[in-house]
Amino acid sequence: MTPTSYDEAMRRAITEAQAAAAAGDVPIGAVVLDPAGAVIASAHNEREARGDPTAHAEVLALRAAAGVHGAGWRLAGCSLVVTLEPCTMCAGAAVLARVAAVVYGAHDPKAGAAGSLWDVVRDRRLNHRPEVIGGVLADECAALLRDWFDSTRR
Repeated sequence: MTPTSYDEAMRRAITEAQAAAAAGDVPIGAVVLDPAGAVIASAHNEREARGDPTAHAEVLALRAAAGVHGAGWRLAGCSLVVTLEPCTMCAGAAVLARVAAVVYGAHDPKAGAAGSLWDVVRDRRLNHRPEVIGGVLADECAALLRDWFDSTRR
């Protein structure tokens, strides 16, 4: 898939992020695409709702995808599409799930682990390195986060 072909999936991730915001959580959404590009799972941040520090959109989407993919926890050929560059936990989960690609919208210079602050997903010491495509609908994804943080800090 080309970066522009991820726009539709990113728009679905943005819809998930909006659901997170409506529920009072940081607006991050994620979808998992099967090798043919069909959405097999989607999720948004649920840390507040679940009281779980690991309930990031990416982790929840990867868990859901593993339940429907048919190959167990190995998501070979699948792509993780997320509105914000994954943190170290989520980047590590993507590597361990063996996704083919990590696609993200906004860069995260404070905690990003797909090239901004760290580069977990492309670390040559690991046995799997997904392709990384950043900046898909970046302005829309960043605006959603910026607006949410601006409104919660008032």
